[in-house]
Amino acid sequence: MSADAETRHATPSPETAAPIRDEDGRLFHAFVEAVADAIAANDAERVCELAGDLHESDVGDLIETLEPDDRPKLIELLGKEFDFAALTEVDETVRVRLLEELPAETVVEGVRDLDSDDAVYILEDLNEAERARILDQLPAPDRVALARSLDFPEESAGRRMQTAFVATPPFWTVGHVIDHIADTPGLPETFYEVFVIDPAFKLLGSVKLDRLLRTRRSTLMRDILEELPRTVRATDDQEQAARLFERYNLVSAAVVDDADRLVGVLMVDDILDVIEEEADEDLRALGGVTGDEEISDTVLYTARSRIPWLLVNLCTAFFSASVIGLFEATIEHMVALAVLMPIVASMGGNAGTQTMTVAVRALATRDLGGHNARRLVRREVLVGLANGVALALLVGLTAGAWFENPELGVIIAAAMVTNFVCAGLFGILIPLTLDRLKADPAVASGVFLTTVTDTVGFFAFLGLAAWWFNLH
Repeated sequence: MSADAETRHATPSPETAAPIRDEDGRLFHAFVEAVADAIAANDAERVCELAGDLHESDVGDLIETLEPDDRPKLIELLGKEFDFAALTEVDETVRVRLLEELPAETVVEGVRDLDSDDAVYILEDLNEAERARILDQLPAPDRVALARSLDFPEESAGRRMQTAFVATPPFWTVGHVIDHIADTPGLPETFYEVFVIDPAFKLLGSVKLDRLLRTRRSTLMRDILEELPRTVRATDDQEQAARLFERYNLVSAAVVDDADRLVGVLMVDDILDVIEEEADEDLRALGGVTGDEEISDTVLYTARSRIPWLLVNLCTAFFSASVIGLFEATIEHMVALAVLMPIVASMGGNAGTQTMTVAVRALATRDLGGHNARRLVRREVLVGLANGVALALLVGLTAGAWFENPELGVIIAAAMVTNFVCAGLFGILIPLTLDRLKADPAVASGVFLTTVTDTVGFFAFLGLAAWWFNLH
């Protein structure tokens, strides 16, 4: 995208345009309605007046807010004022539908002006036939660069990198490099370092812009380069690249292929998107939602993506129910047990979920491993014991007073302590075991943990009650 285009799509300042978002960051309903009315009237001038100068993020939110039938019309009426980078800000479902509805010529024109990482982000969601149709209409250099990026695995650094970068040979002087940057068209609009390469495009090092500008013009690049800078393999997982940026506070990083040749650069804005995506994925997984479910998905797709783990949960629920069936006679003897036993199971489940959430997050960030696993297990067991004793005293006194049966209070208190300790223990052991088995602990931990806390809770409470009543 050219500098003029970037200026055109910058967010208008308060002095030049009315605000379009409320204090919570949501688009004003009146603004969305005004755009919808202009689209209904086929008033291109009014649509451009309202939305032509918006930042790509604002346009993306506007697209998602509009009715599905109005979305392609908005792009059509905006014409050259529409920045296709806005499609990187919308849900995948919305983006794919829009690309399918728009004429191929419009998509080709829009993709041509994008940075390579944004173009790949848009094209990778299309089926192979549609993607090939669009690539075939692009200029050869753009087509080759995008095809190469699309050949890398999904969610890899190669899919996220920009293929445009500034690279120089080691024998150039600083003055030569500065003049080259000033006079050469087609260089990336935003960059933070200049890479130094040999004739085979192997990375020798890099020079940060601040050092470049503070060095005398006659100095050779080989004399000021930073050898062995932080690099990312194009085939590395994007989450691994994000951890590298986080660990070393990087703003950009070179991307190399298996032969150590420079093929692209990762920028911090791309990494922020990766971090958000991975966090969303982990959050959905903790709730048993797999895949790339989004709020724009259909009822059928959403239901189909959620039901597998619900079925697993149903099976484990029957297992927990079978434990209750073992103590049917005990429950008939004292109905209060049926009233109180959900408390033991639910409190244990909540305590286990707290431990599991901490464990899954620590595994995702690589903060939890063999070096500190025992220490964390011990801590969580002791935390479960402490919280169990505190809450057991409260629940035991309440239950004993409620049913005028102190013995019942002692039984439920003992069962709660037992379940809290088990919740702390299995809340961390289950994620660790799944991670060791190369399964995603965020997806499966919740179902197994619920089974453990329900089963232990019911068995401890009803088993202690049956033992006590048999003694008396």
